[in-house]
Amino acid sequence: MIRALLVTCGIALVAQSAGAVECRTEVVRDTPYTICEVDAHDETLALFLYDDDGAPLGQFSSVNRALAPDNLHLRFAMNAGMYHSDRAPVGLYIQDGHEIMRVIEAPGPGNFGLLPNGVFCLRPGRADVFETARFVAASPACDNATQSGPMLVIDGALHPRFLEDGTSKYIRNGVGTSADGRRVVFVISDQPVNFYDFGLLFRDHLNLPNALYFDGKISRLYAPDLGRSDFGFSLGPIVGVVAPAN
Repeated sequence: MIRALLVTCGIALVAQSAGAVECRTEVVRDTPYTICEVDAHDETLALFLYDDDGAPLGQFSSVNRALAPDNLHLRFAMNAGMYHSDRAPVGLYIQDGHEIMRVIEAPGPGNFGLLPNGVFCLRPGRADVFETARFVAASPACDNATQSGPMLVIDGALHPRFLEDGTSKYIRNGVGTSADGRRVVFVISDQPVNFYDFGLLFRDHLNLPNALYFDGKISRLYAPDLGRSDFGFSLGPIVGVVAPAN
């Protein structure tokens, strides 16, 4: 599955030039964040969940081991959507063009069910965050996709359920995309933050029209250029930028 995924994502299994993934730390509204920007036109973004034997990869190190035989590695990665105790995705999950889990449109418990939620969709040369109902209506041909929730920013507006004085604060991570699908910005808070401030970061500081929450409490980042490789409980879906190891 790993090799098929790489071919589908357009990664030739030979050496090729690797562009930069820009990661930085910033303090916004008194909260520190780590922000990683990716150009989806020049970089190869991929989703990872299971190894070739069907076992959950779970850790960034496991993804790197799976990539190593093809002389590839992760330039950046983070957890990418909510999952059950067996690491199976809660909502839509597409990998290598195959739907592993169907889209969930109904409201439900927890953050995932706080509608509107959304889908992060990878296609050749672009990445997009879609609100779920719009995703279902448009039915884009995603090579890889993961559903999570809630949406943070929907067409320039914050999620209607967010409260400025919300007291629920966690380490949180998410992704936002530009209208042309080229600029993809992944963020993890380095201190607990509420949904309102996390959404404002994407809308007002990063100027992104659509953004999606990936998770909280278990949020983790792999950014070797910053000397960071978070470790903890086994993850479900993982998103990363793949490049030649040499």
